[in-house]
Amino acid sequence: MLNKDIVLEQLSSVKYPGFEKDIVTFGFVKDVDVNDGNVFVEVEILSASDEIAEELKANIEGVLIKAGASRVDVAIKQPKAPSQKSNSQSGKNMTPHVKNFVMISSGKGGVGKTTTTVNLAIAMASQGKKVGLLDADIYGPNVPRMLGVVGKSPEIVGQKVKPILVHGIEMMSMGSLMEEGQSLIWRGAMIMKAIEQLLRDILWSELDVLFIDMPPGTGDAQLTLAQSIPVTTGICVTTPQQVALDDTERSLDMFQKLHIPIAGIMENMSGFICPDSGKEYDIFGKGTTAPLAEKFETQVIGEIPIEPAVREGGDAGKPVILFKPESETAKRYQESARKLWEAIEKVNADGGVDNEAIQPTVGINGGPSACSTAAAPSGGSSSGG
Repeated sequence: MLNKDIVLEQLSSVKYPGFEKDIVTFGFVKDVDVNDGNVFVEVEILSASDEIAEELKANIEGVLIKAGASRVDVAIKQPKAPSQKSNSQSGKNMTPHVKNFVMISSGKGGVGKTTTTVNLAIAMASQGKKVGLLDADIYGPNVPRMLGVVGKSPEIVGQKVKPILVHGIEMMSMGSLMEEGQSLIWRGAMIMKAIEQLLRDILWSELDVLFIDMPPGTGDAQLTLAQSIPVTTGICVTTPQQVALDDTERSLDMFQKLHIPIAGIMENMSGFICPDSGKEYDIFGKGTTAPLAEKFETQVIGEIPIEPAVREGGDAGKPVILFKPESETAKRYQESARKLWEAIEKVNADGGVDNEAIQPTVGINGGPSACSTAAAPSGGSSSGG
């Protein structure tokens, strides 16, 4: 005999298209009603794609009919307005006092995503904005190393954590809450909960921009973030090689599916500047991201060359924008930050999200739990690199 609990158990086998987690875990199931074998399910999704809606509907019906339902009625709520400029469909914002959220993503690791995030954040702060940086790359929290705060523990205020102030920005990273060298062997659900806690339980100031350094790829962490806050815009970091561009295209497609406006593509390792002569050589290629930017109707927001000062500054905890502000790389980061702010202003002018007007919603399984990460931090450091 079907009941609500059995229906939810069956629905936990229905994956959200393109992701590893199911629709129950993600909180997309908003209502379930069972009456004499007739089942009604209401699902709310982030995507406006009719194909995704039809695929979900068919999967839900198939699972429940197989479980013994005589009739299944599935109502799928989708965003109606194509003019929506941010992924605020969930109506949720865990950090309402932050004006703008910038998701920095990459299709694969090793393309310089964290280096890009750190330098863009400091560049924007130097241009007069109040900036925060959340290191949400749970498996590789390198931001403390790059900012020179390895081993510095954050201050605890009640059940909350104060971000670490460094180089003119506020920063928080899982690397600052862990023992040095400690590994994180976590499943997807734990990653999702950690990201929620880093957003909810950190005492961020009233920031103009919060940069969020995401794990590489297009998995659970990205969708969790899109559900938790109205992301203003996203940047995808890549290198010029075709193998990186293939993964970059998937990341850009993810932004579109989650209704996150794309500020641009950052082409990292774009040429090499010889420290002896100052000449630039295209050892890995250059300019290969332009066709991809055109395809997704966005811009190449910066072409950042390989320059020894980038590595030296990152290892020493002095990002190149501070370590060698006169360098070509630092100048290009400053220009990229200006372009990013223009993109943020455009998104907001075209119908951005009023953060204060957005109230959290609670799905059928209830809201997020209280912070456990912040309650018992063990001073620590980044895993570095």
